[in-house]
Amino acid sequence: MDYKNAGVDIEAGYKSVELMKEHIKKTMRPEVLTNIGGFSGAFSMEKFKNMEKPTLVSGTDGVGTKLKLAFVMDKHDTVGIDCVAMCVNDIACAGGEPLFFLDYIACGKNIPEKIATIVSGVADGCTQSDAALIGGETAEMPGFYPEDEYDLAGFAVGVVDEKDLITGADIKDQDILIGIASSGVHSNGFSLVRKVFKMEKEVLDKYYDELGTTLGEALLAPTKIYVKTLKNIKEAGVKIKGCSHITGGGFYENVPRMLPEGAHAVIKKDSYEVPALFRMLAKEGNIEEKMMYNTYNMGIGMVLAVDPKDVDKTREAISAAGETSYVIGHIENGEKGVTLC
Repeated sequence: MDYKNAGVDIEAGYKSVELMKEHIKKTMRPEVLTNIGGFSGAFSMEKFKNMEKPTLVSGTDGVGTKLKLAFVMDKHDTVGIDCVAMCVNDIACAGGEPLFFLDYIACGKNIPEKIATIVSGVADGCTQSDAALIGGETAEMPGFYPEDEYDLAGFAVGVVDEKDLITGADIKDQDILIGIASSGVHSNGFSLVRKVFKMEKEVLDKYYDELGTTLGEALLAPTKIYVKTLKNIKEAGVKIKGCSHITGGGFYENVPRMLPEGAHAVIKKDSYEVPALFRMLAKEGNIEEKMMYNTYNMGIGMVLAVDPKDVDKTREAISAAGETSYVIGHIENGEKGVTLC
């Protein structure tokens, strides 16, 4: 008996690392001091010494049951983007610049080509957010995961000067809420999605005119990464007072997280057109509207609070980054929370 007969192929692990190196290489930043394959990743902080109070911010998350779609569709090159997005968007919400990312893949059987494809998506996400992929782990766990399945999670670290932290403390009455469009369902609420739509290839491969693509492709569309968009806004001279990443819990849970006590957000549901995918999901699943807004981003992946005088400048910066924005509401004095009307 040996380790390979027990289900763990060490040679496959070595091959996976070799195959993923070409993808990792494109994410490197000059601050990275180590090569892939060591026991840890080293990242120089020398560049950030000029900050008054350099402050580390971090985020960790996974892709969740959206991976089930990847298994059915046998498409693994975009879920890595989701993994990075869920971490770095949270860092950007605090005003931080993502610096580096580490991934963790646990699988039933290490198929080097599949692992490398997953990591290619992670590398794409890192490139989109200017984060270096400085390390990770691939754990082959036979008997724990089915041979053709895996889980994917990650961890990111960023930096921000303390004075530039986005805390929501300065949000006040009559500030304006700007929503930045999402790319679809992103990476939350898929346990409900999988109850509404059968996770069968023939169902996911069906083309819908209103979606402009197949159902599976629409659902698997990677989470949008907003790092460079928020950086554009900052460089335009706008102070973002509050920032909310619309993830699990939708509007009702996430918008209040950016608000100080005494501030109430009012969001107009008719301020933008809800994408067809969400309308289809609600109809097919007979999901009530409040539950939709309490589970999904409904077409808005990020909500910003800005001073009324900064609205035009903010939207111009968002457009310059290639994204779409909407004025979706405002702040009123009142109990901390959100009203959708």
